[in-house]
Amino acid sequence: MALRTDLVFCTAIFMLLTGICIAYPDLGFHQFHREPLFTRSEVDQLLEISRPTREGTGQSGESIVEKPAVPQAVKNWPAEDLKLGQVTAVSVNSALQPVIFHRADREWDRNTFNMSHHYLHSNLGPIADHTVLTLDPSNGKVLEKWGANAFYMPHGLTIDRHDNYFLTDVGMHQAFKFKRGQNIPTLVFGELFVPGSDHGHLCKPTSIAVASTGEIFIADGYCNSRILKYNAAGGLLRVIPSPSEFLSLQVPHSLALIESTDRLCIADRENMRVVCPRAGLYSVKGRKESELTIQQPDMGRLFAVAAKVQFVFIFSGKLIYAVNGFTNQMLPVQGLTIDPESETVIDHWSPEAVYIQFL
Repeated sequence: MALRTDLVFCTAIFMLLTGICIAYPDLGFHQFHREPLFTRSEVDQLLEISRPTREGTGQSGESIVEKPAVPQAVKNWPAEDLKLGQVTAVSVNSALQPVIFHRADREWDRNTFNMSHHYLHSNLGPIADHTVLTLDPSNGKVLEKWGANAFYMPHGLTIDRHDNYFLTDVGMHQAFKFKRGQNIPTLVFGELFVPGSDHGHLCKPTSIAVASTGEIFIADGYCNSRILKYNAAGGLLRVIPSPSEFLSLQVPHSLALIESTDRLCIADRENMRVVCPRAGLYSVKGRKESELTIQQPDMGRLFAVAAKVQFVFIFSGKLIYAVNGFTNQMLPVQGLTIDPESETVIDHWSPEAVYIQFL
């Protein structure tokens, strides 16, 4: 079966769902650290694109407006049990294969960190199992695995167009760049087990976005609530927000880069919104310089965002997709299709409830 470019978008949306908690509110959220846990892996559901609704007139004469495609869960995928721990991120490589990042036998609970954000289980050593798995998109079988004895508490994963792997570890307080096939990182951000707020330290970093130019954006998420922008060599270029910016983030949990409009969209989790400041990839003279903000009462706490891909690994579309997590008993957990430029939510969607069973 021929693989389609659509799979890049499918897996990007799938990546959203692996970082959030959907479905049964009283089971879906850990009361201590407010991080979703899983009873079964969301990797049991690879997402594909459904056909969009067409414009026209229905049988009863009502107007039908075409909406962008939304993801659908694929039944019976993977074909075999992958025996995973907490799955924290999914990305896709240049061969259009989904790659997952999971915690194996480690779990994030109330005893994982102290009040000053220091990881309390470093004495256990790194996770012995392979934490990065490349899957066959047709059946979910493991094609490649690595990452044993390298990570303590995995969180974020992004693969760029050159198959460089960018990962974050909240226990290590670090972010890494690995070249494919290499076990030694070519870039390391932050100091091992040392949380901090200066420019040389990170504190529980959550997510990474990488531009086609090589510029790197790290969401320094749980403690510092900031975004750090680096050049391709790892030199710091910018901190978002800057002291002069009237932008306050509260747990930036996920990033989506839209290069065509020079926007970095942030799942600003505890502020229950998506906010999109300028990424600063190129000059935007004459364009609105303030951040775009998408916020409405039914959005809830947003755990993840992804940009719809127009070309392979070039995020040039203008829509983003977001998924919330449990907020309260009255608010459904759902996916959102967002037009950042108009600052509007244009669609809501969710998988069939039968597939959604998490802690």
